[in-house]
Amino acid sequence: MSKTLAELGLTARGGAEARITGLAVDSREVTPGTLFAALPGSRVHGGEFIQYALRMDAAAILTDRDGAAIAEAELAESGAALVVVEDPRQALAHASALWFGAQPRKIIAVTGTNGKTSVTNFCRQIWMLLDHKAVNLGTTGVEGAWEFPLQHTTPEPITLHRALAAAAEAGVTHCAMEASSHGLDQRRLDGVHLTAAGFTNFTQDHLDYHGTFEAYFAAKEALFSRVLPEDGIVALNIEDTAVARVAPGAKARGQRIMRVGKQEGCDLQLLHARFDATGQDLRFSFAGKAQQVRLNLIGGFQAENVLLAAALVIGAGESPGRVFDTLGDLKGVRGRMELAATRANGAAVFVDYAHTPDAIETALSALRPHVMGRLVAIVGAGGDRDAGKRILMGQAAAAHADQVIVTDDNPRSEDPAAIRAAVREGCPEATEEGDRAKAILLGVDALGPGDALLICGKGHETGQEIAGTKHPFDDVEQASIAVAALDGLGA
Repeated sequence: MSKTLAELGLTARGGAEARITGLAVDSREVTPGTLFAALPGSRVHGGEFIQYALRMDAAAILTDRDGAAIAEAELAESGAALVVVEDPRQALAHASALWFGAQPRKIIAVTGTNGKTSVTNFCRQIWMLLDHKAVNLGTTGVEGAWEFPLQHTTPEPITLHRALAAAAEAGVTHCAMEASSHGLDQRRLDGVHLTAAGFTNFTQDHLDYHGTFEAYFAAKEALFSRVLPEDGIVALNIEDTAVARVAPGAKARGQRIMRVGKQEGCDLQLLHARFDATGQDLRFSFAGKAQQVRLNLIGGFQAENVLLAAALVIGAGESPGRVFDTLGDLKGVRGRMELAATRANGAAVFVDYAHTPDAIETALSALRPHVMGRLVAIVGAGGDRDAGKRILMGQAAAAHADQVIVTDDNPRSEDPAAIRAAVREGCPEATEEGDRAKAILLGVDALGPGDALLICGKGHETGQEIAGTKHPFDDVEQASIAVAALDGLGA
């Protein structure tokens, strides 16, 4: 396959034209005829690698003024076409969409600090229960009717559009994708043809990247103001006041808004929830008509996620009645309030991806109504990430659990003991155990009849990153091993 620059929506300096045979953001992947995108980065500008792309006979270079200036001499000597734009990330996203072409017919995107994976997974499940070929795309890769591994929640545009096109070619008609703040800020979703977009919640995270809450919110709000078309559907969990701030702008653009929450006037209003050891019964209303459903899911926040997913699927064109009929068949998402093991005395062990202060508070608060006894929490904070949230994570755990154990959670290049100390500032009475497997064993050992343990942080992850090396580690597996060891299972 080959296309001209014009067919990719690009114009080269001096009107030069080129026949493009591939796209790349990594100079090591350049082959003759490739369009190489030299993008600005946080540590180094991609312009530093233009010389290598030219040596591999790149047909064209896409960059900004800074990138062009870095390789000015090499570009002058080459025969490659040069495309200089103010925002090369956005230009690459649209070029990628034009290059790969096909996308599933219905695509929705979900942003928010927490809950993106659950909401997109629930959307995919609902669609599949309605006999559509559907996938969800994000933190856990591409799952559903077609599967594909991903390295990032929202991959760079070439990978993203390659996956969307391959899914469409495999017959996938419906896709629910996560929209991370990094992905939105870096224009990775631009060029995706969205039908609807949702916003789960907004709390502290990723300030190491965005710097301020305002910049973090602006990145997420761009999903609605820049990516979603003016005839798109906006689904908002208005229990979060920050999320509700999106509504006026969406209304001004002519986008249809679906509000989800407990407040009067919500399109999907949660009226009542009753919890027990295995799930919850929900009563909610839609278009003035009361509905009731049994969810085999633990945690009140799951009700918000399910209703937001239902709103998005309805907004994307499905019949409300048929959507509501599927909710009782929804299954939990791996690593999201997942029941990992049960002790012989009936005590339960759950694993959750909660790795922000709000997520820990939400998860523990949501689990509490399902637990008759004590609630034990294991928490840790990742290295090389927003350090300001560590003490807040400890405070959230101390405020909502009866016992807290602080351990390691992907310390990466930082000193694990220093990270644990920062978390413990928020929960000074917590037990500290750096070895995560031993911490889980301690937590399981502390459980009596009616108690529950929540292992926070890693969720679905199967590795622990320490000093640049990723070691195999699965919280669910470790919980099962601990229960088997303490209860004598398999002996």
